[in-house]
Amino acid sequence: MCQDDHHHGPGRRALFVTGAAAALTLGSVTFASGAEAADGDRRTRTIRGTLPPGSPDYVYVPVEVPSGVRELRVSYTYDKPSVPAGTPGNALDIGVFDEHGTELGGRGFRGWSGGARPEFFVRADDATPGYVPGPVGEGTWHVALAPYTVAPQGLSYELTVTLTFGEPGTTPKPVYPPGRARGRGRAWYRGDCHLHSWHSDGRRTPAEIAALARAAGLDFINSSEHNTHSSHPHWADQAGDDLLIMLGEEVTTRNGHVVALGTDPGTFVDWRYRARDNRFGRFARRIRAAGGLVVPAHPHATCVGCGWRFGFGEADAVEVWNGPFTPDDEVALADWDSALVVSVREGRGWTPAMGNSDAHRDPDAVGLPQTVVLADDLTREAIQEGIRAGRSYVAESKSASLAFTASGGRGQHAGVGERLRVDPGTPVTVRLEVSGAPRCSVRLVTDQGVLLTSGPLPVSGSGVVEWHTTPAYAAYVRAEVRHETAAGPLPGVMAAFTNPVFLGHE
Repeated sequence: MCQDDHHHGPGRRALFVTGAAAALTLGSVTFASGAEAADGDRRTRTIRGTLPPGSPDYVYVPVEVPSGVRELRVSYTYDKPSVPAGTPGNALDIGVFDEHGTELGGRGFRGWSGGARPEFFVRADDATPGYVPGPVGEGTWHVALAPYTVAPQGLSYELTVTLTFGEPGTTPKPVYPPGRARGRGRAWYRGDCHLHSWHSDGRRTPAEIAALARAAGLDFINSSEHNTHSSHPHWADQAGDDLLIMLGEEVTTRNGHVVALGTDPGTFVDWRYRARDNRFGRFARRIRAAGGLVVPAHPHATCVGCGWRFGFGEADAVEVWNGPFTPDDEVALADWDSALVVSVREGRGWTPAMGNSDAHRDPDAVGLPQTVVLADDLTREAIQEGIRAGRSYVAESKSASLAFTASGGRGQHAGVGERLRVDPGTPVTVRLEVSGAPRCSVRLVTDQGVLLTSGPLPVSGSGVVEWHTTPAYAAYVRAEVRHETAAGPLPGVMAAFTNPVFLGHE
């Protein structure tokens, strides 16, 4: 084993643009030819450097990989100096691109772990979770460093690259879960479409997540790792007649996160752009071209880089409720409701809401919340169509069930996500049947605000609320079921809510 020490000084850096995302590329890390390397020989290089505050989002370290390499292994550390209260400290994410390059779009993408683990390896027959197995081809690879936040003192890092020579081994052919499970025909199906395993920053295996999904009464889930599709082949043996497993990604940009929901197996979606780069539309189209839905996640979350900045023009649905219901979900719900008001006032399309757990590790509860979708069958396409049409409601658990309808005129009926097409003055009866919500109250929300608040439901958790209106008075009605609150007029934590029923002709 030989080891060299490189320090990347200012003279070794060059600023360049890939797509529209500014990035810093450092001097190359080179290795001697492997022509005389014996099987199992290792060669290591260690690189040290410091990134100043204001560094670009992505810093690429080129690694010249000779022929005959079986495995590439990378480890890294960085300093975490003390910072004043309220000042971000150091956080450095990492990933790798192979000899096909770093061009936006990801042809050379081979894996991403963010800040979840201090080292990774890639070889033909295996790879660290978050990374894609395949040959370690000759050429220029790039270790991608992403300074998420940089302390005022700067971010000093040490990067160690180890190449192991030898026969490459065989890359396994990926096997993916089927796009269909045994459904109940047209029925209500429960799902959680935002989940993290150890293939990104979660701590659970796919098997553990699947078991928790079944225990939560779910019929479908969607894999959504941060910035990688590496988990896709690892779900096949967890699917079954009782559980549809869809595949996707949480595209984690610096200006918000979006769930690519139910894309074709093996689909990778790039994330290396900000809102000002005007690239999101390209990748939203990429998601849809791969058969997926575009779902902005936790749009008002307060974590660094989590707030959604791309607008909702490309959204097929929006994640209004993420994990246990908190103030940022309340803001997201109010924002979504305001968008509904604009859509009915201007006579244009609307964006349905959904809810997901975003569960990572214990004690995060899979299926808190869950989206309950009216679909023609338990298939990827049918579930997606139900979500896209807004034929759904969101519940905190399998215990809570809602049936929400509007009727009027000559026997017309409409359900969640549908339109009751009657004249403006036609009397309309709105009916909500609730079960599994003990002591909760019901609020009916319209484009004119909250127009009905019920008393608490009985301890049994079941009840019926009816309200009479006309389309002239309410252009839409949606229902909220909330827990009791101990503090006066506050609305209480959410137990369930529906997408709207629209009233009147468009």
